[in-house]
Amino acid sequence: MFSERIGGLDGHGQDHAPLYKQLQRALRDAIQKKILSPDDALPAERDMAEEFSISRITVRKALDGLVSEGLLTRRQGAGTFVAARVEKSFSKLSSFTEDMISRGRTPRSEWISKAEGSVTPEESLTLGLSPGTPVYRFARIRYADGAPMALEYSTIAGFALPSAEVVGVSLYEALEATGHRPARALQRLRAVLFTAEQADLLGVPVKDAGLLIERRSFLPDGRAVEVTQSYYRGDAYDFVAELNALS
Repeated sequence: MFSERIGGLDGHGQDHAPLYKQLQRALRDAIQKKILSPDDALPAERDMAEEFSISRITVRKALDGLVSEGLLTRRQGAGTFVAARVEKSFSKLSSFTEDMISRGRTPRSEWISKAEGSVTPEESLTLGLSPGTPVYRFARIRYADGAPMALEYSTIAGFALPSAEVVGVSLYEALEATGHRPARALQRLRAVLFTAEQADLLGVPVKDAGLLIERRSFLPDGRAVEVTQSYYRGDAYDFVAELNALS
């Protein structure tokens, strides 16, 4: 019985929390204590409602909250699963979309803004562009299986794209289509605490721990083409790098 694995609910009033909160707490504790493992499937909402003697609406409300936290994911036609942390390799230059698809996750972006403008003094230095040179700026929320995973702010040299509107699901696909996909990049990672605005966009508590990756990408001919700041949820990502001893 699933209730025996994660514990039952108090329907007699001793626990004053609403039933959906009790179910959330039981599921959250089971995930944190490794009673439920990454990619474990949860019972169907109908079965959980019957087993815990609560309504399906209560079950759905509990699961919705944990999906927003990134602890659970919904897969269309398959059900609800314990979210697996994503490993992002520092040794491979790949897009968020490619990373998610390679791990069997469904990527999606929600656009905050797409804009064309002139390079700022800081961007001019970073991208090696002359003052007044056109650039494109993109800001979006990145999702995997419906859960917000990262905020991404990119500046692209104007010569690399015909317009901001050609960028759809994947920025790197749009760059590849014009022959300007980056061939190498320099990345810097540091820990951050999410601001109120960032936390609201990602559905996490204010000052929750996150990871900021600042990336500068280059074409094969050495020209800088991209500057991106990505704010990743610290509870959803592991960053790995392969190290080799010098011979």
